[in-house]
Amino acid sequence: MSSQNSQSSRCLVVMRHAHAEPASAPGTDEQRPVTPQGRDAAAAAGARLSAAGLSPDYVLCSTARRARETWTMVQPALSTEPVVELDRRLYGAGLDETLALVSETPATVSTLLVIGHNPTMAHLAGAFPHVGGNGGVDSDFAPASLAVIDLDVTWLYTAPGAGTARRL
Repeated sequence: MSSQNSQSSRCLVVMRHAHAEPASAPGTDEQRPVTPQGRDAAAAAGARLSAAGLSPDYVLCSTARRARETWTMVQPALSTEPVVELDRRLYGAGLDETLALVSETPATVSTLLVIGHNPTMAHLAGAFPHVGGNGGVDSDFAPASLAVIDLDVTWLYTAPGAGTARRL
């Protein structure tokens, strides 16, 4: 087995933050809160993660209020208390920057949840071959959407095509 492969599987869960107040709301873009419907959708996403047996042991979350609030709504449905890293770099990161952040994940982590913003979360989900369903994983990646990517490599070598993706 090559040094970039791993005996244990790695699961990358990609989540777009829940629906937020419009950009015209008072305050900066980073301060926009999640709407009541967004809170419900985030809680439902947490329930879907739990039902699928996916409980992250590490969460990489944008520092934007809507991303943090999304995590707050997802977490109660999960059976674990993961390490949560709030990273401002996720706020404006593109695909390459986000993949670089994923590659920094500790080797001991088996399931990583990344909560960020579109279009990057859609691009990240769509960077891996899609399994099942209609359309690609990145098509219509609405607020509170989830994609699960089963990786064939360690976090360090995470790159487009290094696993398969599915919607959850």
